[in-house]
Amino acid sequence: MLVKKGQAAISLVCVVLGIMLAVQFRSNQDFRYSLQNQRAEDLTLRLSSAEKERDSLQSQVRELQTSGGNASYKELQRTAMGAGTIALAGPGIVVTVEEDRKPTAENRSSDLYFIRAEDMLKILNELRAGGAEAIAINNQRLITGSGIRQNGQSMSVNGTPFAAPFEIRAIGDPATLENSLKMRGGVIETLSFWGIKITVSQKPDVQIPAYTGGFQFQHAHPMKEAGK
Repeated sequence: MLVKKGQAAISLVCVVLGIMLAVQFRSNQDFRYSLQNQRAEDLTLRLSSAEKERDSLQSQVRELQTSGGNASYKELQRTAMGAGTIALAGPGIVVTVEEDRKPTAENRSSDLYFIRAEDMLKILNELRAGGAEAIAINNQRLITGSGIRQNGQSMSVNGTPFAAPFEIRAIGDPATLENSLKMRGGVIETLSFWGIKITVSQKPDVQIPAYTGGFQFQHAHPMKEAGK
């Protein structure tokens, strides 16, 4: 009788242990599954956050590229405008310079009654002082290295020969440019004494071509920046 009771107790203990092991196993499985789900959700959130940060950085890069590109382009454009290598348009004046007095046998051999290079330079100096941003003579764009030379009773601009009349186009404030030439005792009044007729017309849109000649630098070179 005692043996049977002992066997029954052992069986009961085994059943209880089996149930406990089964519950523990299931708990472990549920924990692992829950942990895996938690890790998956965490990874998903991290991935989503990283993607948003990536998109934000890419957007910033595009903005910087666009703004930097526009700034570089504008800087190049300003440099080209200053160098005279691109055509320009804007308000300004058109100046016609012609010989009002016809040469006679007495003055035909004298340069006093012909338009000279120095006369043209006086006009150009007044225009520049009046704020001219771009100037052309007979469609020849003037730049820093432009030459205006006397060739007998004609002159050359950028190496191209011309005879009177001459047309000067200048971009700037039309009224200021005109006044710079018409001031009392100014260049128009002075040159008219020698039979040179100058007419000035204000224009809302003056077009000036680009300089088409070459640039030669035999002695000049860019300076190195400090610390480089």
